[in-house]
Amino acid sequence: MSRKEKFKFNPDTLSYDKVEKTWGERVLKSLLIIAPAIILGFVFQFTLSSWFKTPNEIAIEKEYLFLKQNLDIQTKQLILSEKVLGNMQKNDSELYRTILNAEPFTKNLGTGGTDNSTAYEKLKGHEFSTQLIENAKRLKNLQNMIYAQSLSHDELIKLAKEKEKMLAHIPAIQPVANKDLKKAAGGYGWRNDPVYHTQRMHWGLDFTCNTGTPVYASGNGKVVSIEKKMWGYGKSIIIDHGYGYKTRYAHLSKFEVKVGQTVNRGEVIGLVGSTGKSTGPHLHYEVIKNGDKLNPINYFHNDLTPDEYEKMLEISSNSNVSFD
Repeated sequence: MSRKEKFKFNPDTLSYDKVEKTWGERVLKSLLIIAPAIILGFVFQFTLSSWFKTPNEIAIEKEYLFLKQNLDIQTKQLILSEKVLGNMQKNDSELYRTILNAEPFTKNLGTGGTDNSTAYEKLKGHEFSTQLIENAKRLKNLQNMIYAQSLSHDELIKLAKEKEKMLAHIPAIQPVANKDLKKAAGGYGWRNDPVYHTQRMHWGLDFTCNTGTPVYASGNGKVVSIEKKMWGYGKSIIIDHGYGYKTRYAHLSKFEVKVGQTVNRGEVIGLVGSTGKSTGPHLHYEVIKNGDKLNPINYFHNDLTPDEYEKMLEISSNSNVSFD
């Protein structure tokens, strides 16, 4: 008799019958033997996966960290670029355009209209989608702002060149050299008229000089008028400097230019005299802006030192008479 064989007492026959196992019992017995091994295998696998990583997992984790670090670096660089561009825009509006007396730049291209499009669909569905989409929008906005700023700089360069040209045309020097002056006899404002002996508005400055003293153009421009009158301004020249400016040089003894001639600042245009309504050799000089006659004392900043300017200002203010 085999040890594996089992017998069961049968009370009916008063004998032992051999016990035959069913197929289900055999399967159940096998499972009871195999199950602990399977459970132990799962526990072992879980323990290994928790404490030890496969080479593939290690490579994926490194790539993950690399991408995250570079995404963070990209974000910081975008923020820094936005700050730098913001400073450029501030200098543009508050410094350069103020100096050049220019209007604010109105072409705002810094709000790219792609937020509601499908441009960022491919970036969705990932762990870093929010940050990626935000950076993509920032980059698009930054590109637009850089383009707008380049247009503004092109405009500023053009304005600067125009400003340089304008500064060369605006009256900025005395029409008579300091060495030739006796004194500034008549200032701008209400003065005693030397002929009528009444208070009259004197619209320019009178520079007393010897007859024949050279008279210089105070800025680049074009001679638009040469007059010869027996009274009033006598022999006089008007130069149109552009930008709304004109200057008049009156009581001359001789002309050195012709109507239509282009002249440069410092060029001799005539000689001092005493023609017209004049009581002695002098130059009557006027500065006209958009039809209004302004005080010429404010337009001598190119060739006078601060002390010379203060002296000229004092003489022209205190003088209560004019030569015309």
